[in-house]
Amino acid sequence: RMTIKKSKFVTSLAELKPFPGQGLPEIALAGKSNVGKSSLINSFAHNSKLARTSSEPGKTRLVNFYLLNEEFFFVDLPGYGFARAPRQERERWAAMIEGYLEGSKNLRHVLQLVDIRHAPTQEDQMMTEYLRHYNLPFTVVATKADKLSKAQRGRSIPAICRALAVQPWEVLTYSSEDGTGMDRLLARVEEVLQPEVEPEMPEWAENMPEDDDE
Repeated sequence: RMTIKKSKFVTSLAELKPFPGQGLPEIALAGKSNVGKSSLINSFAHNSKLARTSSEPGKTRLVNFYLLNEEFFFVDLPGYGFARAPRQERERWAAMIEGYLEGSKNLRHVLQLVDIRHAPTQEDQMMTEYLRHYNLPFTVVATKADKLSKAQRGRSIPAICRALAVQPWEVLTYSSEDGTGMDRLLARVEEVLQPEVEPEMPEWAENMPEDDDE
């Protein structure tokens, strides 16, 4: 199983452009403001100071790149759905998210974070539809799992699945506080980073006579 031994902040961008290390696989984190993206990054990397966490929503206003194990990036996208930000600012964040998701050639997967305590919002549903529209592979991560009992989680997950049109086994429950779901998230990241293996040619195909040009 993968272990994260090295992590560092690399850069913040207002728009996608060349940066140090570009070319490595990228896994983006999308979600509402205050859904726990920074906390997930810090707990996943075992580095509480890696991503700045804030109790004030809407603090992530740029696309932030974090290099893990010198092998891949976690890309923290601006939080959406922060109602108190001026409309112009919200539109700028949306353009940044869209610009990154459409423009990155190294994006392998998106982790869409939703708060397990609340039904997904219209913005969450729009994000899922957007990811499907652009054919971007994604995993729904239900954060703050430590805030609910097992029975409550059991009731929340079906509601999330209905709202986002995903299957229960596609949703990972996660807590940055007590480590719930860490193994499953590590396994998912490992899976995403596996190089695509070309299918082996079956024996019967190898023994086929070659076509003559005559």
